[in-house]
Amino acid sequence: MNNDEKNALRNFLFIYVTSTLFLVSVILYIYYGNELKMAQETCNMELKNASMQIKADILDKYMKNKDFTPEKFPKENIRYALMDKDKNLIFSYLDDKFKINYSKDIYENSSYNYFITTINEENIPIKYIVMESCQLQRDKNDIKILLLIKLVISSIFIACIGYLLSKILLNPARKRVESMDKFIKDSAHELNTPIAVLMTSVSMLKGGKNPEKMMKYILSSSKQISQIYNDIHFSAFNEINEDVFEEFDLKDLVAESVDYFNDISITKNIKIDSILFSCFIKMDKTKTQKLVNNIISNAIKYSYKDSNIEVVLENNILSVKDFGRGITQEEQKEIFKRYKRGNNNEGGFGIGLDIVKRICIEYNLHLNLKSEPKKQTIFEVDFSSIVNKK
Repeated sequence: MNNDEKNALRNFLFIYVTSTLFLVSVILYIYYGNELKMAQETCNMELKNASMQIKADILDKYMKNKDFTPEKFPKENIRYALMDKDKNLIFSYLDDKFKINYSKDIYENSSYNYFITTINEENIPIKYIVMESCQLQRDKNDIKILLLIKLVISSIFIACIGYLLSKILLNPARKRVESMDKFIKDSAHELNTPIAVLMTSVSMLKGGKNPEKMMKYILSSSKQISQIYNDIHFSAFNEINEDVFEEFDLKDLVAESVDYFNDISITKNIKIDSILFSCFIKMDKTKTQKLVNNIISNAIKYSYKDSNIEVVLENNILSVKDFGRGITQEEQKEIFKRYKRGNNNEGGFGIGLDIVKRICIEYNLHLNLKSEPKKQTIFEVDFSSIVNKK
């Protein structure tokens, strides 16, 4: 991973994790508020019920002319104190340092919740029942701990998901960059061969050595360079060009391509034979030329030296057959992808068959590939769908 990818990964993770954690924090804050409200309501209800229970016991005892004997409340988290009408302490389970706020029936401080019940009976010395509970504070701490755990787990989960997403998002771009790097290297290598032949031929031509043969090599190299440039230009700029539909005889176009590539194939001593019948179609002529040229060019690249290539146009089907290394079943799955190359040393940088595939898809042409490794390969394109019947 280069520095640009690392910076992109860090920036993506920072933005993703920060924004997601902010959203999670807002949700957890709302959740905390709801849980705290429910805990307060539950605590106040417990205190109220407990005070009613104690009040009922006091009233019951005095109605039976018995003295009320305070007992510890069954729930450990609830304590209480009894006060007279002058607010003097009669009995208490509370902390000796407590200070009661009689202006409110329900209130809380930093440690406890309080609920005050009044007994309005003249013959009963107990006037106020003060209930105290620390349960809300415990619930608050439990909720905070729970939220903190959730936040930590969410942070780890979000960071992991963010990392995986960033890898998934960067992976296509990384593959694209790697493919482009490979394409540039292959292009340089592909251009190097005809340029070297061209320069050597020119040097030998200046020396007067076999001028006729050198001129053939110069012509072949020039056409190879032209073919490479046309493929690169078509692959890069085809999307912005509009199709120009015209009616023409595919036979004439294929014949021109065969003549053109017979000059190129001379460097491998390959002869291109053709059997062509008329086939009138209506499509973009430039794209048709690219389709035919790339199939024949591919056949030359992967043919053995001193072999033949057969080009047949019959019954609306263009067939190009070479007697070369062939294409395995595994290679056939990848061969039409851009920048994919066969495993040989014959050159090419993997855009020719991609162009063929794209044009066939665009015009709904059936493309068929048959190959026997180390024997032959046949590419067939069926033009029946766009044949202009006379």
